[in-house]
Amino acid sequence: MKKAYLGVDIGSISTKGVIIDEKNTILASEYIWTEGDPIGAVKRLIATLKKQFDHKKYRVVGVGTTGSARKLIGVILGANIVKNEITAHAIGTLSLYPDVRTIFEIGGQDSKIIIIDNGIVVDYAMNTLCAAGTGSFLSSQSRRLGLEVEEFGPLALKSKNPTNIAARCTVFAESDLVHKAQIGHKKEDIVAGLCKAVVTNYLNNVGKGKKINAPIVFQGGVSKNVGVIRAFEEATGEKIIVDPNSHLMGALGVAILSKREKEVEFDFNIEDIVFETKGLECKGCANNCERICIYKDGVLIDAWGNKCDKGAIKIKNKA
Repeated sequence: MKKAYLGVDIGSISTKGVIIDEKNTILASEYIWTEGDPIGAVKRLIATLKKQFDHKKYRVVGVGTTGSARKLIGVILGANIVKNEITAHAIGTLSLYPDVRTIFEIGGQDSKIIIIDNGIVVDYAMNTLCAAGTGSFLSSQSRRLGLEVEEFGPLALKSKNPTNIAARCTVFAESDLVHKAQIGHKKEDIVAGLCKAVVTNYLNNVGKGKKINAPIVFQGGVSKNVGVIRAFEEATGEKIIVDPNSHLMGALGVAILSKREKEVEFDFNIEDIVFETKGLECKGCANNCERICIYKDGVLIDAWGNKCDKGAIKIKNKA
């Protein structure tokens, strides 16, 4: 049988998964909402990928995880590699665009910029705790305007005079949006202004001090918004590249990275397995570390969070 590799990118808003072959061709893919339940989301993701996957022709021998819940999901899936988002997104993008110099990435609650020189990551930055300029920012404003967020892009393109929206903070943006609507600004102008505000916020914060060179690849869920794409092109004066699978780049990258590690045996049948996490505060020293314990059908399979040996938890059958 031919070899295949699974990559999972699990974030606070969405969970993405791909299965690739040895030539990095995507054999199966899925994008779902995390809904505050990373374990449940991954179970649903794997169930969907299982239906798309050709089990007679391929077998999964590598599993990689990335994203904010990468360690937890790595344990659950028996991953042979767990990697940060910067590396995963860079590897995924470079596999399709080897000449890329700058990567813009805007997700549901975070955003990042990655600077690449000759195929090597030389600089990067991520947003602060503020969600202004992310997908959740656009979603909250769309609800206020009575629109689906999917309508934002096409509506923004109709605008001839984008409204100036103060977007340094979500609270200020909402106040400004309401005010502009009340004094008569057209809805398409407000939407175009919001798209422009996202880009301005991103470049002035995440991209501050960064040397942005073309080719520029834009990815993450917000890259599907044509209004934001146009705003980026106007702000940078460059053509913005958006791949059809731009929302899957992190998953693709970590799947590629799993090919370099020792092969594992992966079982798609995890729907009925009960995974449970428990937080335990250690009283062994003044650190009072909060340790996270992971149980599989009631059996402890991993734990982390202790800062010293006094809080170490011994796990059976773990090397």
